[in-house]
Formats: sequence, C-alpha cells, structure tokens
Amino acid sequence: MVYRLLLTLDVKPRFLLLAAVLSTGIAPLGSATLERLSMDDLIARSTAIVRGQVIGSWAAFTGSIVYTHYKIQVGETFKGPAQGLVEIVVTGGSINGVHQSFAGSPTLSVGDEFVFFLWTSKAGLTQIMGLTQGLFALPGDGSSDPTATRPPTRELMLDPATARPVKDSALSMRLSVLRSRIAKTLAAGKGGGE
Repeated sequence: MVYRLLLTLDVKPRFLLLAAVLSTGIAPLGSATLERLSMDDLIARSTAIVRGQVIGSWAAFTGSIVYTHYKIQVGETFKGPAQGLVEIVVTGGSINGVHQSFAGSPTLSVGDEFVFFLWTSKAGLTQIMGLTQGLFALPGDGSSDPTATRPPTRELMLDPATARPVKDSALSMRLSVLRSRIAKTLAAGKGGGE
C-alpha cells in the first residue's frame, strides 16, 4: 500500500513520505488511511442510513480484535429496512483488562444522537461508513430541525481518483437538508448500496 502510494507522488513528496515511514518504524501500521467519500458516495455505498440514539454498549473479541458494540435506538430510517434497533460495531475497546485502540475509530456515548451511514458486511457486522465520515452528530437541544455536524477527519485521506492525500473539511447542514439530499440521491438511482 505504501509502495503504491509512493509511485503516485512526485519525487520530493515521495522522499519525504519515505523518510517519515522509515523514521517512525512501524507507526504507519497503527494509523488509518481513508478514501475520501463524497456525500453521494456515503449515500450510495451505505446499506442503511438511520437517525438514532446510542442506548448501550459493550466490548467483545472477534478473533483477536476487540470491537465495541453499540445498540442504537432508531428514530428515523432514510435508507434500508425500517427497524427499531440496530447494532453497530467499532474497532477498539476494553474487555477483560485488554485495551485496543485504532486510529480513526469513533467513541460513542450513551445518549448521543447521530445520523449514521452504515454498511453491513457479508459476515453480518454493521459498521459506520468511512469511520467518522459516516457519523453526523445531532445536538440534544430538542430542535425540530437540528444541525447535523461532522468534524474533519484527522486521519490520512486519499482522493480516490488520484490516490493523492487530501484534506478533509467539516460538514454541517440542517437535518431537513440532509434528509432531502438522501432522498434526492436515492430517487436518482445512485443509492443502491454495495
């Protein structure tokens, strides 16, 4: 992966990236490299999009990896089958004295409300699309049309067309605007899921 990335960079940035990788030893293994996803990408690739509140969590091993499981009370479904509860997993967590953390994995708290862009694998694990890219926080202020926000992702992000690093930016929009954007994209046939 690093080798393929080096081939796409100009000589000077290639040297700097190689120097950074060599000087940090195995540090790049602990970080995440994300593909930048547009709003249309998030909508199209998600198998479900829901508005929900975190009502519980627990950690468990899946193989040698600790996953934190979150139970989400669904208040509104924008894409996918309607369901009252959904369980999602995020890499990292603590169980039986073992703590694992993974760069880019969000930590959710009971009571938090979000719009979740979700993807369910063939193995049946439901995860947030693009780590924090598919997680829009909603304030608990009781507003009828709250502002959904997503801070910029701090992880290395690559443009899918060029494989060059790009900077992420924060996103903020009213829930009504986000709801309309999802509906419009799905109506245009761009939201089949993968």
